[in-house]
Amino acid sequence: MTPIATGWAGAEAWSMVPPAIGCPPREQDSDVWVRRLSSHGRARESAVEDLHALLLRAARFEIGRRERRGGVVGSVCVDDLAVQAADDALVAILAKLHTYRGNSRFTTWAYKFALLEAAMKVRKHPWHGRELPLEADDSTQALEDGRASPAGQAEGSELIHALGEAIAEVLTPQQRAVLVAVTLNDVPIDVLAERRNTTRGALYKTLHDARRKLRNRLAEDGLALDLERR
Repeated sequence: MTPIATGWAGAEAWSMVPPAIGCPPREQDSDVWVRRLSSHGRARESAVEDLHALLLRAARFEIGRRERRGGVVGSVCVDDLAVQAADDALVAILAKLHTYRGNSRFTTWAYKFALLEAAMKVRKHPWHGRELPLEADDSTQALEDGRASPAGQAEGSELIHALGEAIAEVLTPQQRAVLVAVTLNDVPIDVLAERRNTTRGALYKTLHDARRKLRNRLAEDGLALDLERR
């Protein structure tokens, strides 16, 4: 049975997937997958092995695709990251097997887990072993380079100065660290969540509150800055 990529890219993305990504020629219906994975003993072990093989092929493809588009991975790391992605996807699928309702083919549902895990591994890889930039000391300079208009350097400098003061004065240390890391230094949200032992949802809430505070403070000074694009 051939899985169909859904969600992140739709049908167009599936057209790029080589035949090797699919299941073995003999099709397995969705109910067969669920029944095998819900069984016991050797039957379940065999099903888990088959599913892991499918997830591994999908993860290798996705990581390779992202590497060709500029991801810094390396040939050795592709396989290592793919195995990690397949392992994590398998654990997630087995834990959520009871939530599968048959609205799509089982392999479609499972394939999405591999894609998401592979994408996450690629995003995290460049930050492995690196210290996360959480300080705001030079953060406004990054904004100045991208925001200041050639025709309005004075206005741009005023805005950047006001933003720097607002970051220092109205944000809590947590809000400041999250804003600087995610918005100014492009730290992936899942990397930051892992390092700070929290959730993506909690960080998104912190980021939303920080942006709201900054917009309000700048509005009081008669200034405006689109922080959503950063």
